[in-house]
Amino acid sequence: MKTIGLVMIVKNESRSLRKCLSRAKKLADKIYITDTGSTDDTVKIAEEFGACISTYEWKNDFAGARNYALEQSDCDWNLILDADEYLVSGNKRDLVRFAEKGGSTGAIRRYDSYREDNGEISQSCMYTTRFVPKGTFYEGRVHEQIVSDLPIKPLPLVFEHDGYLQGGKGERNLEILLEELEEKPNDAYILYQVSRTLWLIKDYEQADVYFRAFYREVPDKGTGYRVNGVIAYIYNILGLKKWEDGFRIIENEKSRLGDYADYHFACGTFYTQAIFSDVERYVGYLPEIEKSYLRCLEIGEVPEHEGVKGNGSFKAAYNLGVWFEVNGKRQEALKYYRIAKNQGYRPAGERMKNL
Repeated sequence: MKTIGLVMIVKNESRSLRKCLSRAKKLADKIYITDTGSTDDTVKIAEEFGACISTYEWKNDFAGARNYALEQSDCDWNLILDADEYLVSGNKRDLVRFAEKGGSTGAIRRYDSYREDNGEISQSCMYTTRFVPKGTFYEGRVHEQIVSDLPIKPLPLVFEHDGYLQGGKGERNLEILLEELEEKPNDAYILYQVSRTLWLIKDYEQADVYFRAFYREVPDKGTGYRVNGVIAYIYNILGLKKWEDGFRIIENEKSRLGDYADYHFACGTFYTQAIFSDVERYVGYLPEIEKSYLRCLEIGEVPEHEGVKGNGSFKAAYNLGVWFEVNGKRQEALKYYRIAKNQGYRPAGERMKNL
């Protein structure tokens, strides 16, 4: 039977490490933790779980640290996790079956929690390659990626991630990303990460510069990050209120992104804000708001698609409810509020009480 190692790099992770390991320990035969300079109880917590502990001098290079950590493992296959990732579903049998079959690397499904501008906690889904055979390594100083000729296949493992709620990661990553971009100025993936990081920290003007470069360099097909990058670009344009730029991108992407609920949700949001900004100029887009959110519901929540949880279900239904409410269509509004409420979206129930 193939042996499974759990491999992690950590630094000052006492907030989350115990929770992570208490869930993930059942997935592996051995735990390997490389500490990059903790000054809290991180190492002590790792020792409680019987981890094989090593140290590594931090050099502003995540791939370097990951590769060193992987070298410590003598297992046949390795599962790579961060300390703020918590197992929700899946078990060791899933990993062993995958490893015994071989021929591919494994991607976990991860739900990232983040705080909306209105204070609401939302989740976005992503897939990230984290299960690899011994001898596999990383490249990229930040947002590092597995280097492998093996195809990537999804694992039946689901994790939750709360690191983005803690703050500070964007500024830290941006410094390293910009250094990496100097070495590879036309690299579409690095441009994507720089522009998206700037967007997330709400530096829309600077993000726009890099989004333009990303959009110019990224291939039309064959990149898993293109969809997320273009959708983030639309939201960044919305932040800048550059309406004509947004309409152009939306039109350009209809054939490529038409099957993604997150794209249509972004379109519905963009059309709404554009009309509010200048009703007389953009009134012709009014029907597109309803069409966009209805299309979200038609597509639904597609497990294979990355994106924001609810954009193909309760959030789209809620926005349709708001749309019908402001247009005086009470029964239609109640219909869609009820759909959202029945899917556990509390704000929909609050709107229903006011109707």
